Amino acid sequence: MTQKPDTLTGQTLDFTKITREACVETIDEALKAQELGADRIELCSRLDLDGLTPPDEMIMAAQKVLNIPIKVMIRPREGDFVYDSGEIETMLKSIDFCKTQKVAGVVFGVLDVGNDLDLAAVKLLASHAAPMHVTIHKAIDETNDPVEAIKQLRSLGTVHAVLTSGKAATAENGQEVIKAMMQAAGESLTIIVAGKVKYDNLESLHQKIKAREYHGKRIVGQLKLGTT
Repeated sequence: MTQKPDTLTGQTLDFTKITREACVETIDEALKAQELGADRIELCSRLDLDGLTPPDEMIMAAQKVLNIPIKVMIRPREGDFVYDSGEIETMLKSIDFCKTQKVAGVVFGVLDVGNDLDLAAVKLLASHAAPMHVTIHKAIDETNDPVEAIKQLRSLGTVHAVLTSGKAATAENGQEVIKAMMQAAGESLTIIVAGKVKYDNLESLHQKIKAREYHGKRIVGQLKLGTT
């Protein structure tokens, strides 16, 4: 099924025209998301810590059992996004493993001590990740000016997408910043809308934001087994 009735307007949201990316931390959740119609998976560990790099074994297993593209979180530790040289090296090795497994893409973000993008590190990691798809995650929402950060990423030419909730806890509250980021991105970058995006609010959010891609833990419904 590609369309769902819009209870607010009586119209339908055509799921063939948007991409729904499900954020998961287990293979069971990934399989459930695929079954429920997710277009792509973001594979993480420790979502209670906002996502870390998943184990190699999980990446391998996901590639074997899923029929939809997988993007892998590259985040070596919890906390801030200011990384030292050793942590950058760990991220590079994680990216190397993803390349050996032929995953579709990787997701990362690096800031400097002033909470702006560390463009040198982003360029290094993104270039190393080629030809995989590169997404900058919600670290961009920690920057001083995410719209300016979008312009900086456009100039690199090695980043394909940005995940954001518009510097707010939810996409609903951050929608005006998200729209400004989309305008700055143009056709050069895809803005992936995040921030409490769920199956039951996706339609109303899409009416307001009109993005091409959306991301969430419950974007296609409940994934955790034994919960409601």
